[in-house]
Parts: sequence; C-alpha cells; structure tokens
Amino acid sequence: MLSNQLFDGIEIFVQVVKCGSFNAAASVLSHSSSHISKEISKLESRIGVRLMNRTTRSLSLTPEGEAYFQQCVQLISDAEQAVSLITADDVQPKGTLKISCPIGFSQQYLQSVIAQYLDMYPNVTLEWDLSDKRIDLIADGYDLAIRASEQLVESSLICKRVFHCKAHVVVSKGYIEKYGRPHHPRELAAHHCICYSNLKMPGRWDFVERDGTPFQVDVRQKVRCNNGQMQLALVQAHQGITRLPAFYLNDALQSGELEVLFCDYKEPEVNVYAIYPSRKHLSPKVRCFIDLLSSSFAQ
Repeated sequence: MLSNQLFDGIEIFVQVVKCGSFNAAASVLSHSSSHISKEISKLESRIGVRLMNRTTRSLSLTPEGEAYFQQCVQLISDAEQAVSLITADDVQPKGTLKISCPIGFSQQYLQSVIAQYLDMYPNVTLEWDLSDKRIDLIADGYDLAIRASEQLVESSLICKRVFHCKAHVVVSKGYIEKYGRPHHPRELAAHHCICYSNLKMPGRWDFVERDGTPFQVDVRQKVRCNNGQMQLALVQAHQGITRLPAFYLNDALQSGELEVLFCDYKEPEVNVYAIYPSRKHLSPKVRCFIDLLSSSFAQ
C-alpha cells in the first residue's frame, strides 16, 4: 500500500534543484528558507537517502539525488499534463512543439501541413529539426519524430504510420555510359553503390525474384552516407547507384535525369511513421499535429 506521504516535498525538491539554492526556491514558492530546508530534510528522512550535499555556499545533488530529480521532474510533468486533459483552458494546443523529420520528406510533403498547423494553432511555437540523424526522443527533448523505414527497430516508443511509398534503385545515364547497366540485382556486387549508413546493414539490399522468392545482395559500398539528399546528389553526379524512397526522387525521375533499375522486380515499401515517447501523455499540441498529418495523407 502506498504511503499517503509519497509525494510530499517533491515539488519543493525540484524547485530547489532548478533554482540552485534554498533562498531562491523559497522566494519562488513563497515560503521561508527554513521551511524549505525542513521539507528537504523530511523528504530525505522518509526515503532514507541523502539527495543533496549542502554547504553554506553551495548545493549539489548526490548521484541518488540526480536520479531521483529526473524522475520527479517527469512525475510533475505527467501530473500537469493529466490536469490539462480535463481543464478547458488547456484543451487548445500551446507551447513549443519540437519535431525531427527527414529533409527530403519535409520538402516534398510537409510544407503545406506545417503552414496549416501554424494557422490553426497560433499559440504553438514550432521547433523543426530537418535531419536524418538518429536521435533519442526523450533525452534530446523531442515531442515527435518522423522517420521513414522499411522496418522499424523494436522500441518502447509509440509508432503511427502516416504515409508509405516505394523505394527505387536509381542510376544516372552518365554512370551507365561509364560503367554499364546492371540487369540483375546481383550485379550490384560489382558496381559502385551509395548506401544509407543509418540502416543496420547498409550494404545488404533486399529484393524479390520474379517468382516471389526473396533474396539479398551484398552490394559494393562505394560510399556510406547518412543523408538521403547527399545520396541523391552523388547519383546525379554519376558517382554510383543508390536506393531511396520515392519522395526523394520525384523531380529527378520526372525530368529523366535518373532512371529506375530492376523494374521487373518487386520494390520494397517504405513506411513513414510519426514516433513519440510512450511514457508521456499525448499532449494536445502533439495529438493535433498527428491528426492533421494523418488526415492530410489520407486525402
């Protein structure tokens, strides 16, 4: 059975750490410094752990205090979000929405979605990180990430598919003139391939034979790159063959600058996911963005 004192002193403890002193925390919380000190002492006594090292001039967290502080911050945040779910004043999205998204997908599909979202919710400030790099949503403070993948790695995060497209193996005419055209995927073992380094096995490409039999090719990795736009640029510069989601390739294919190889073979499908931390309540600003994203691609 949980103690009815379980949460006593937590808000004061977090405020002391944020302010850096008892005096500053006392000012913020409208209490005396002696009251703040007594509450921290009672908290330490109740849980049986020293949380802070205190001198007349400085205050620092013990290792146990640091771990406890991080959990307390999350606890207070969860409590505030729980209240916001039933408080009319907090139903509308507000605050800063921090999102990470691939550059190519953002440019091709998200400009109008972002503009519409900002028009609909003027109290939201958007922090939009255009990057293909791997991130830790929780540690890096993101509300949401958008990622494209043939198959997501298992995690504790919540993933909602919002879009899907084919991945094409593409080449330039200049490369074909110099090195020849591969007619079967297995020939990629002898060609210059530009591989996406964020994949677990960048140089192993999956294909399906005409009879439906799946197979893999260990391609020759001329370049490993963690950015789809740079992969595209290198192919356009006749440096090799790459595989990219269709949203990177629309303009280059329509202009005839690049062409798709192995059209007789089934192409893998790339799914685009909205990913967000499962241990947080879904705030209105995140929920409304995901809903808008889903409805935009459903049309």
